[in-house]
Amino acid sequence: MAPAWKLTLTVESRSLQETQALADCLATDEQTTFSEDGLKFSFELNNLVAKDLRAMWNTRIRGLIAVDNVLKVINEHSSTPSI
Repeated sequence: MAPAWKLTLTVESRSLQETQALADCLATDEQTTFSEDGLKFSFELNNLVAKDLRAMWNTRIRGLIAVDNVLKVINEHSSTPSI
């Protein structure tokens, strides 16, 4: 039986390295597909039940948000302060 619900997300970040880090956070949960230039990736969620798909979506997005926040902090602290 084919899944009744399907969701596809395409992700592009501030740099190639950050986009790769975001994809890496999904490595154990999802198979990601990168664009030819490597600047974007996408993944697909499928489920028979909308409620279960929503839960899967929330989990993946929270992981992406957490990694993005860590990357922002690293970038802020790695910048040289101007005097």
